[in-house]
Amino acid sequence: MSQLTITVNGIKVCGNRHEPLLTQLEKAGIKPEYQCRNGMCGACRCKLVSGTVTQPDTLAFVGPNEILSCCSLPQQNIEISFDYQLNTQQPTKTRIAL
Repeated sequence: MSQLTITVNGIKVCGNRHEPLLTQLEKAGIKPEYQCRNGMCGACRCKLVSGTVTQPDTLAFVGPNEILSCCSLPQQNIEISFDYQLNTQQPTKTRIAL
């Protein structure tokens, strides 16, 4: 398995290339908003600051440099940001998704 780093609102998470971004963040204790998990609602929309992801065509609107965390797969180290305060389980800066 190839590991990569996901930085979300300043929190670093060890991630992978085969699970959706939302799933990886949840495993690391970061809880972004979501509703559908299949790219229809857009509730999990975030800004892609750097890096690349693969994302299938979705029904939800995504603007320039935006992705849907529920269906995006990181392809390299990425940095993303949400426009709101994320709910987290622990107040640490580095988390590891298993």
